[in-house]
Amino acid sequence: QVQLVESGGGLVQAGGSLRLSCAASGSIFSINTMGWYRQAPGNGRALVAAITRGGSTIYADSVEGRFTVSRDNAKNTVYLQMNSLKPEDTAVYYCYVDRPLEARVWGQGTQVTVSS
Repeated sequence: QVQLVESGGGLVQAGGSLRLSCAASGSIFSINTMGWYRQAPGNGRALVAAITRGGSTIYADSVEGRFTVSRDNAKNTVYLQMNSLKPEDTAVYYCYVDRPLEARVWGQGTQVTVSS
């Protein structure tokens, strides 16, 4: 079992920054990829960014160059630094972890609201 606890969401003006954190606990020894999805009202959940244990990253085109995903393997924590935020970034952000032969585990979600 893996448990994820997210923090760092909130309300910010357009152009501002936020940093999301997601700490994993429990059966963490086999975690490979960690990352973030987001879901805006009326939309499905979409990948924002992800990072492997080795540090390879992937980003959605809409956030490339503005968001940075990172992780601290010693702390079993993944981060999402979000800069130059836009109103269209408003969504609930969910972290996740993937482990071999195990179902994906999701965090509880944290609201990010960007005002214009």
